[in-house]
Amino acid sequence: MKNILLLLALCLIICCKPNTIIQNNLKKDVSFLASDELEGRQTGTKGEKAAAAYIENRFKELELLPKGTNGFLQPFTFKPKTNPHEEVKFDVNGDGTITGNNVIGYLDNNVENTIIIGAHYDHLGFGSEGSLYRDSIKAVHNGADDNASGIAILLHLAARLKQKNTNNNYLFMAFSGEEMGLLGSNYFVKNPTINTKKVSYMINMDMVGRLKQDSALAVYGTGTSPIFKQTLKSNNNNFKLIEKESGVGPSDHTSFYLANIPVLHFFTGQHEDYHKPSDDAEKLNYDGMETISNYIFNIISDLNDNEKLVFTKTKNEGKNTPRFKVGLGVIPDYMFDGKGMRIDGISEGKPAQKAGLQKGDIVLKLGDSLVVDMMSYMRALSVFKKGDKSIVVVKRNQQKIEKEIQF
Repeated sequence: MKNILLLLALCLIICCKPNTIIQNNLKKDVSFLASDELEGRQTGTKGEKAAAAYIENRFKELELLPKGTNGFLQPFTFKPKTNPHEEVKFDVNGDGTITGNNVIGYLDNNVENTIIIGAHYDHLGFGSEGSLYRDSIKAVHNGADDNASGIAILLHLAARLKQKNTNNNYLFMAFSGEEMGLLGSNYFVKNPTINTKKVSYMINMDMVGRLKQDSALAVYGTGTSPIFKQTLKSNNNNFKLIEKESGVGPSDHTSFYLANIPVLHFFTGQHEDYHKPSDDAEKLNYDGMETISNYIFNIISDLNDNEKLVFTKTKNEGKNTPRFKVGLGVIPDYMFDGKGMRIDGISEGKPAQKAGLQKGDIVLKLGDSLVVDMMSYMRALSVFKKGDKSIVVVKRNQQKIEKEIQF
């Protein structure tokens, strides 16, 4: 009897061990990348270089092949834009230039087509442009969700894909320069280290560490290949999927879509810690990250027997995005799929806070314009200028509330 109990206990330990290892690896990777020692991983800084060295070492542990221009690294030098509408200039000489590094590893199955799996690893340092931190005290923006979470899942997938789903090769890419305008992915597409004509599709993960209780998972690019929607549906047993057809969005998948490559971009939504020092490793949902990684792996497995995927163009929503001179000072809930624009966060001292708007309010009307989605919200906002006053109607706990707002 004692031997039987010992055997059962041993079996239980063995069965539980893989999940424990997965959890430990996800936490280990995020904890290092989002540590204060890396000082926010801003492109061109020593913190970014330390992060690149860590990812390079992890690629070596996973026995990936180097596929950069300097081993695993693909350095790119650029001059930051002074005009937001101009195109960044790469490989420039002179003062004021910055050098970032993509980190690229290759799993070669000696077949024709390749799948690219990517995530950016740079962040905002001590609070560069894009920070929503308003305190005067200097603080590290650790970027655990944005985007140590994506890198951790990328590494998890690299470990799982070894000697599995071998009908494709796999290129794993950790991009830098994303926060400055998708620079690393843009540079790679213009200076690829593999034949991009043989790329079947690209998967991108950006902010995938905060899966909420409702299990809402946004997937962008579902219209960029005819097979994507059915594949996502048939492999989904865990998520409330919010599907966006467009291949254009504020992350690195856009660079590949614009090169006529099908893309899928995974995202668990913004939150109050977005682009603030409080985006720390202990706030991530590691069980949720593992579930997302498993889902992506199952999608790759389902597509393993397909030839190179067909690319389809989608409506470029970015071209129709209105420009505006003022803002409410809110973080929109990009995961909301109901009518209106739900507020996921309020910035201190901005018009929304002064008007008494709250997190969770759903904007239904702004001025004379009805708000039914994000695009209509932006169109409504675009008519106002600084100093204008207007009325905003929000839904709060099933009640409609009207507030006066001044921009």
